[in-house]
Amino acid sequence: MFRSIKFLLQKEFLQIFRNKGMLPIMFLMPVIQLLILSNAATFDVKNVDFVIVDHDRSTLSNNLVESFYASPYFTVRSQEPVEAFGIERILKNQASLMVVIPQDFEKTALTNQRANVQLILDAQDGYSAGIVQTYATDILASFQQEVFGEIAAHASLAPDIQTRQGIDIRTQSWYNPELDYRIYMVPGILVILVTMIGVFLTAMNIVREREIGTIEQLNVSPLKKSQFIVGKLLPFWIIGMGELTIGILIAMVVFKVPMQGEFWVIYFVAAIYLIVVLGIGLLISTITNTQQQAMFVAWFFMVIFILMSGLFTPIESMPKWAQTITDFNPVRYFVDIMRRVMLKGSGISDIQTQVLWLIGYGAVILSLALARYRKFSA
Repeated sequence: MFRSIKFLLQKEFLQIFRNKGMLPIMFLMPVIQLLILSNAATFDVKNVDFVIVDHDRSTLSNNLVESFYASPYFTVRSQEPVEAFGIERILKNQASLMVVIPQDFEKTALTNQRANVQLILDAQDGYSAGIVQTYATDILASFQQEVFGEIAAHASLAPDIQTRQGIDIRTQSWYNPELDYRIYMVPGILVILVTMIGVFLTAMNIVREREIGTIEQLNVSPLKKSQFIVGKLLPFWIIGMGELTIGILIAMVVFKVPMQGEFWVIYFVAAIYLIVVLGIGLLISTITNTQQQAMFVAWFFMVIFILMSGLFTPIESMPKWAQTITDFNPVRYFVDIMRRVMLKGSGISDIQTQVLWLIGYGAVILSLALARYRKFSA
């Protein structure tokens, strides 16, 4: 068995590297696309999930909380008793902002001192974090003007309050302190490029075998179907892992993207994800007869996968029906995983749900592809 696969792998690699038109697609185009797209891509922000931690529980702090509730830009995720619970929600991507109102907020604000309100941002997406920060500070500024302006109108009750009290806003940006949107975009774009390589090359390679007639020779050979599939997919799995490695090096050296997590976590998930991607390419190859057909079908699915992956448009900003569809988009999960591992340092326990989705997706896609291939070869 292994001897047969070995000879088939040798044939595949020779065929790949003899194809002069395929080499630039595999190695040159992904690098160019990564460099260009990472500098050009951007997106909008709305429906930001955030957490309130109110240590004061006073009338004034409740009014401030209501100001955030009334904002069309924010969705209150929860009110937590301590910062630790809010930090946990940020770490799990359940919130992008935490507003911390200190104890004695009302008493401090209504006397001769400045009250501190802390904004803690998930700034791995620097572009979005900058917008979120602007939204939050605008709400606080409007609240301050409304509340303390009214107090100043009654200056006879507190003659010096007009010039001395207010809200002191302190902001912390986590995971991307410089608010550089490229730090957030590069890991996602890298996923897209690896996906395109896996889907397009796998689909077109098998269809090309059919066009030139060599697949018929393989079908009548002693090779088992499992050996044929492994021999066809394994070379592109290896190439995909190599492309990922090159992309990570470019991300870290050129764009200064940090690697907060472990490399083995990324490669472990990538190994599973590439099986999913290659399975999609194999499935496409069984429903098309020419390389042109394979290219158009692959591109049709890739456009949907990319636009609904959360790369350019936050999934939280999509309509509810679209968010449901993204649950079945494998690209979404690997984009999320890459960002969380590289920028937040998430471990396997933090991304286990996404990994399980990829495993399930891979099992379904490979089963469909193998069943379809049986029909075709018959």
